[in-house]
Amino acid sequence: MSQLLIQHYLNELLTLRRVSGTSRESVVREAFKTLLKEWGKSRDLTFVPEYEYTTAQKSRVYPDGAILHALRVPLGYWEAKDEEDNLDQEIERKFRKGYPQDNIIFEDSREAILIQNKQHVMRCNADDPVQLQKLLNLFFGYERAEISDFRKAVDQFKTDLPDVLKSLRNMIERAERDNQKFGDASLRFLKHAQDTINPSVTAADVREMLIQHILTEEIFSQVFDNADFHHQNNVAKELYGLENTFFTGKVKHDTMAILRPYYAAIKSAAALVNSHHEKQSFLKIIYKNFYKIYNKKAADRLGVVYTPNEIVRFMIESTDWLCQKHFGKRLIDEYVEILDPAVGTGTFITELIEHFRGQPRRLLYKYQEELHANEVAILPYYVANLNIEATYAAISGYEEYQNLCFVDTLDNTAALRTHRGQQTDLFGAVSEENVARIKRQNSKRISIIMEPAIQRQPTQRKRK
Repeated sequence: MSQLLIQHYLNELLTLRRVSGTSRESVVREAFKTLLKEWGKSRDLTFVPEYEYTTAQKSRVYPDGAILHALRVPLGYWEAKDEEDNLDQEIERKFRKGYPQDNIIFEDSREAILIQNKQHVMRCNADDPVQLQKLLNLFFGYERAEISDFRKAVDQFKTDLPDVLKSLRNMIERAERDNQKFGDASLRFLKHAQDTINPSVTAADVREMLIQHILTEEIFSQVFDNADFHHQNNVAKELYGLENTFFTGKVKHDTMAILRPYYAAIKSAAALVNSHHEKQSFLKIIYKNFYKIYNKKAADRLGVVYTPNEIVRFMIESTDWLCQKHFGKRLIDEYVEILDPAVGTGTFITELIEHFRGQPRRLLYKYQEELHANEVAILPYYVANLNIEATYAAISGYEEYQNLCFVDTLDNTAALRTHRGQQTDLFGAVSEENVARIKRQNSKRISIIMEPAIQRQPTQRKRK
């Protein structure tokens, strides 16, 4: 396979030179780009062109390409130069600008140089199939210590998690029986959840919400450097208060000690993710992997499968065009209320925010007033909240997203009783702020609902 890919590269390079009549980098580099893309694809790696890389000096540089793991962490980088450039001088110039030096190929269609861990590992003629294959095997065979540690930690997580879950469930059951403060708080939370989320919510569901909250607290702080999230988010605060009635101090430290290597590995791997968009994807994959280990049956039932960002962007752009054509309104315009009824990890809302980039005043109004989202499962709710707020902050500075509701859209029957902005009262909720958000959403006249369906099994719940 690798020999065939190299032969295709050499043939494409010759064709580009012959047909274009030039050896300019912008023309001939396409051949090497194709080689890297196809080689990476055969190893479940993704090629990203013009990859944004944040240097040690916090400036941004853009290597011509990067090869990414499924976790959105770079395996290595590629930089193309003109044949007329002095390749060694260009390498030094790029390194002075802060380009990565852990695993990067520089090539000018005549010669390729591989640098790993700041050392020149190999150079070869780009038209030497044997040597080029050796260089690429070294490049794609490279594994960062952080990635290796993460793989080991995930395997260990699969082994350790059942014991931790058993311990937590037993601890919660004892607290329900013996801890009056926790028992009262738990019953109050259950009543609120039944009133707001779904009447069929049970004490066992509340127990699982609390366990997921406890297990993922550190994950969110590691990826987004937001250690205070669980103290700030309105739903998380309620679960955190419930947790603090029984799970603190030495009890918490000793129970969670077995999972510390997993959290440490996430932190190390997350540190390699530079851009906000990659952090979003990284967190989404962490969530999906966590949920499949935590409860595979539930993951299959809920359909932890998400619409690719490219499809989401196409749907947004198409909807924007159709809205303009048939109603004379753009999505950014006032009085166009948008709802994602099952937001998942927030892909649609974050892509909408990106779609509105460049119009800060109108974006702020849309973000605060006309961009609505619901989620009924606690983990994706957390991920969506972080993703949405971080996306907006990257564009316009931090602003709390107050239109995300923890509610089952299909069982939000108060919305059906709304008449001219009036509705019956909800008798409590997971938090009073969540109640206010649901009431505010129910008073709106929703113009557009965005919710694709990806379904693998006939009984599977549709989710993004």
